[in-house]
Amino acid sequence: MNISFDLDNTLIPYSDEFKTEKRNWLAKYIGIEKIRKGTPNLIHSLQDQGHKVHIYTSSYRKKIKIRMTFKYYGIKIGKVVNEFENRCKLNQLGITSSKYPPAFDFNVHVDDSEGVRIESEKFNFKAIIIETNDTNWDKTIKNKIKNLEQLNI
Repeated sequence: MNISFDLDNTLIPYSDEFKTEKRNWLAKYIGIEKIRKGTPNLIHSLQDQGHKVHIYTSSYRKKIKIRMTFKYYGIKIGKVVNEFENRCKLNQLGITSSKYPPAFDFNVHVDDSEGVRIESEKFNFKAIIIETNDTNWDKTIKNKIKNLEQLNI
């Protein structure tokens, strides 16, 4: 399964919404962003199960910066779709949604936004919405992915 993750407030905090993985001073200096505690374990676990993990964000971060951040934490990701690419593709398709994972061959998208949940119903795509304060967020995601697998999504 191709699983995409949002960044802001899902894997990368705006401020101190959730605990984060440790970074050394050099990482901070070169602009490596903080990521949600447990992200490396979750993504490695999903990849070990044969899933491909991607980033799908509505931020304008450069793809190289996103890849560098995840590489620092030992995470290899597949596609990176930022807002530049997202807008271009959705405009081509005539889709008026903030995100539309099927346009990038993503089977399910993980996000924190209630708006994405609403769009998933309107545009018929699979989304897992996690709460910012969910301390068992990784288990929530694993369980929901397992449920989708049982439905052959």
